[in-house]
Amino acid sequence: MIVMSVVTALVLLALLTQAGVVAVQRAFPPQGRMIEVDGATLHLVDIGPRDSGPPIVMLHGASSNLEAMRRPLGDLLARDHRVILIDRPGHGWSTRASRQDSTPQIQARMIDEALGKLGIDRAVFVVHSWSGALGARIALDHPHRVAGLVMLAPVTHPWRGGVGRYNEIIATPVIGPLLAYTITLPLGYFVTEAGARNVFLPQTMPDGFVQDSATPLLLRPREFIANAYDLVTLKESVAAQVARYGEINAPVTIIAGEPDKTVRTSIHARPFAAAVPNAKLIVLSDLGHMVQNAVPDLVKAEIETMIGNIAPAQAAAD
Repeated sequence: MIVMSVVTALVLLALLTQAGVVAVQRAFPPQGRMIEVDGATLHLVDIGPRDSGPPIVMLHGASSNLEAMRRPLGDLLARDHRVILIDRPGHGWSTRASRQDSTPQIQARMIDEALGKLGIDRAVFVVHSWSGALGARIALDHPHRVAGLVMLAPVTHPWRGGVGRYNEIIATPVIGPLLAYTITLPLGYFVTEAGARNVFLPQTMPDGFVQDSATPLLLRPREFIANAYDLVTLKESVAAQVARYGEINAPVTIIAGEPDKTVRTSIHARPFAAAVPNAKLIVLSDLGHMVQNAVPDLVKAEIETMIGNIAPAQAAAD
């Protein structure tokens, strides 16, 4: 009787999850175009004028999608620049053939291929949090593509501890998918907003952020599993690339906050700035993790300063 009750409950939760997936996807449909690359289909939004210098490519962190970079920063930049926002493989409306394609190395290759198909030779990359490791990897493995790199509260180095027991369980074969396809979405509706508020501290989360950023897309089973794989494999990935950071020749600007408890500046931003030859580090004493939301005007100014320096530097090199 107990077994039958458990099976019945799981079936009902699975049906509820599938209904929730349909509702979420109707509420947050894709906003851009799809690009096929080896091992993935990438969803991207391409906005802003085309004849405005190097394009700006924006890459979001974990537990999010391109909308987290679009509002307000992406829209602000798109007034004067071409801006390409990309859902990382497995996130938002991007898919990936293998859940195990979770490392910055693999995702860097996919993004490089997509930009090549768009006819973009070089771009300024703006990366947040998890994508700090991804931006660094693009600069290392595909340096021809990187005109400059702006990193917001970036992950760059190994850290003590893990990434949360629940992510480790979700990335476990059999039990992880079982949980993802039954309880994650119903439970997520109750905890998503509180979790988002914590990431903003000490800033206050803007009203409507969860909806405006399409965060509920994360609760879909296939994306939740992909996100868990990204997180549980990240420490090993950054450990493997730390020794190469001195090879990065592109100009780099890093903006981070000392109160950031999600990605600690002392572990990541400061050591990275010390290792990269052309790095500029800005640390603000009252800034939390969501840099693009807290100080968008500062970020925009730093990006435009970098773009203004790129053309003379390129001309001198030529």
